[in-house]
Amino acid sequence: MPTPTVGDDFSPTRAFARDLDDADPLAAFRERFYVPDDERYMDGNSLGLCSEDAEAAIDRVVAEWKDLAIRGWTDADPDWFHYGERLGDRLAPLVGAGESEVVVGNSTTVNIHTLVGTMLDQYDGETVLVNDLDFPTDHYAIAAQLRQRGLDPDEHLLRVESEDGRTITAEAVESALETHDVDIVFMPTVLYRSGQLLDVERITELAHEHGALAGFDAAHSVGVVPHEFDENDVDFAVWCTYKYLNAGPGAIAGLYVNERHFDAEPALAGWWGHDKATQFEMNHEFTPAADAGAWQIGTIPVLAAAPLDGSLDVTHDAGIDALREKSMLLTDYLVRLADERLADLGYAVGTPRDPERRGGHVALEHAEAYRISQALKDRGVVVDYRPPNVVRVAPSPYYVGFEAVWTVVEDLRDIAENELFEEYEPQAGGVT
Repeated sequence: MPTPTVGDDFSPTRAFARDLDDADPLAAFRERFYVPDDERYMDGNSLGLCSEDAEAAIDRVVAEWKDLAIRGWTDADPDWFHYGERLGDRLAPLVGAGESEVVVGNSTTVNIHTLVGTMLDQYDGETVLVNDLDFPTDHYAIAAQLRQRGLDPDEHLLRVESEDGRTITAEAVESALETHDVDIVFMPTVLYRSGQLLDVERITELAHEHGALAGFDAAHSVGVVPHEFDENDVDFAVWCTYKYLNAGPGAIAGLYVNERHFDAEPALAGWWGHDKATQFEMNHEFTPAADAGAWQIGTIPVLAAAPLDGSLDVTHDAGIDALREKSMLLTDYLVRLADERLADLGYAVGTPRDPERRGGHVALEHAEAYRISQALKDRGVVVDYRPPNVVRVAPSPYYVGFEAVWTVVEDLRDIAENELFEEYEPQAGGVT
């Protein structure tokens, strides 16, 4: 299928944006979300919006709690006892995995701890390769796991350096693997600042060619980018569900473990990862589940998992391929508008221009990015700022249309052209 783009007939007009909205097969899905009044919400890669479906799922669980109390663990529909496994089954098609290879549990950071720790122990690993554009929590967790094993992170946590401060190339990963003895390669699927979509298949291939395992943090892609973890032979992955999966603040996280690692002993064992058939025998010896469920730790927080159940109804109804197609169109449209309307005012696109190499957001760089983001918020445009110079614009395909993107670009132009950002104080420390 050809890569979706807005086409050669692109025009930077509101009328063209409305034409795109009229042709959007997913436009009606916006009606299933609570979109804040008078806001253009462009921050879906930080926190997705609440849907009626997520709300209904929470209400159902609360009603079950009222009616069934403790019997909800066995008598609710679906029963709470297997909630993590059931939601894992529903997530599996989005990442190209077998149902037994995906489960929900814990938080993303905790899942990094347990999966990286597991792989270090199982295969006597000592060195992990990351990159210098990672989200910080990945490094915090991995460094902690290395220290737990008496390994100095300054020596054993290696970083692939970015050549341009925006992207990480497969060639740079390959060079690091050829230079160092690496046991685990752990990379994001999408860089949180620039929005670059990394080549999961190629990085996995390179890792395996050099005797390393390949793990991924897919927080900025699951729900907007389809993955093929099994087909790409990925070893393990983690992700959150409150971004493009719209499961709510602090929602439960997901994880993937390739079935060839099912015999590995979880590094952070807990009773919810015990074999379900004998869990309530209360044996002091841990018997892990025979699949990804083993990497659950504490009791599933049902109220934090329920909205994911509802939000997945929206994702599956829309279809992950259709969501990806619209997302690529939205970001292509945004990039084209930025070139046409913003480039002469000091803005630069810091995201790869090839839609196939982008996640779901676009990084707009400007020397006054911090103050511009503040001015946008006062206009009801919700974005976020990432230092030193990025305004992240994330038009979620679930509930954002093309005309909304057009109006945001016009606001960005007005703020810069008329230097309206001067009304705002620089960021503390003098960074703007």
